[in-house]
Amino acid sequence: MAKESMKAREVKRQKMVEKFAAKREKLKAEGDYIALSRLPKNSSPVRLHNRCSLTGRPKGYMRQFGISRITFREMASAGLIPGVRKASW
Repeated sequence: MAKESMKAREVKRQKMVEKFAAKREKLKAEGDYIALSRLPKNSSPVRLHNRCSLTGRPKGYMRQFGISRITFREMASAGLIPGVRKASW
């Protein structure tokens, strides 16, 4: 389980990216890189990091489901993810 502060930090970054997206696109189109560098660092989409929506784990993230591999395995074994079942051969 990730620290609550780390989860909150990612949410804060996501909001900031959305807030400055239009302004960032406008400055890029104009080629005004000096003004672009004056924007907050956390408004850059590159600084976002995918995290598990349930546990906040930053590694082993499965983009298709939005959760980590560990959470995915637990949920799949419990039959909580539609269309996913354990392979057997």
